[in-house]
Amino acid sequence: MRIGRLRELWPGTYVPPDRVLDPITRASAALLHLGEDAVLSGPTAALAHGCTAADSQEVHVTVPHLRSRRRRNGLHVHQGDVCEDDVVELDGLRVFVLDRVIAELLCRHREEIAFMCLDQALGSLPPAYREQFRGEVNRRIQRRIDRRGVVRAEFLLDLGTGRTESPPESLLLLAAVKAGLPMPIPQYEIFDLDGHVRYRLDLAWPQLRIALEYDGVVAHEDRAQADLLRDHRLAALGWVTIRARAEDITDPQRVISELFRAFRLRGAAA
Repeated sequence: MRIGRLRELWPGTYVPPDRVLDPITRASAALLHLGEDAVLSGPTAALAHGCTAADSQEVHVTVPHLRSRRRRNGLHVHQGDVCEDDVVELDGLRVFVLDRVIAELLCRHREEIAFMCLDQALGSLPPAYREQFRGEVNRRIQRRIDRRGVVRAEFLLDLGTGRTESPPESLLLLAAVKAGLPMPIPQYEIFDLDGHVRYRLDLAWPQLRIALEYDGVVAHEDRAQADLLRDHRLAALGWVTIRARAEDITDPQRVISELFRAFRLRGAAA
């Protein structure tokens, strides 16, 4: 501590200074701090399962009901049932199983984070197993004694597809549906006459030939000309393309307004 090789993260728990912000280090430190019956839960557990949309410096841990749940800086301690059948070990860390984690997020945590994690969880599974996983999550939701958030969880669970290619695309889908637009098809494919995929659209309403494309900061950097050419070619096929930028993720009103305008132009009252 005196020479700066260790830093106290929580009382009695020390980590190297260069790893203070590392999510896995913080999660490991939280379990060491709280003892062997503690389990990573909530967004921290989702991140351990590979749901990067849950990346946060805040650590969520669940302990049995009889344990204290004092909150410390950056550490959220929840009381709950810790059934060992619901616990798996990932990289040496005790973590709740994924279906329990997603059910809890859908009911209790921020809507956007919960939905992005649901889509990432579904997307990590082979398509044949996605409905089975959805059913397992739904059973968790229906068995909850605390009914707060259940209606919202059911709504979000129905929207998850696992087919979006990034968390921002999931948020655009959610924003469109919440605004009253029909459910779009993620990663909609347009084929050429030879049966080869010519275009793959982020989100699409194929009956109206309306597409919503997300221009990520990295993926679309220096591609404005190529995107414009693609839009012209899609227009020649009868498609209207609306492009969302990174800033539209936090405030999607511009995109939603353009979508409604496109629906009206197509003669569809959304």
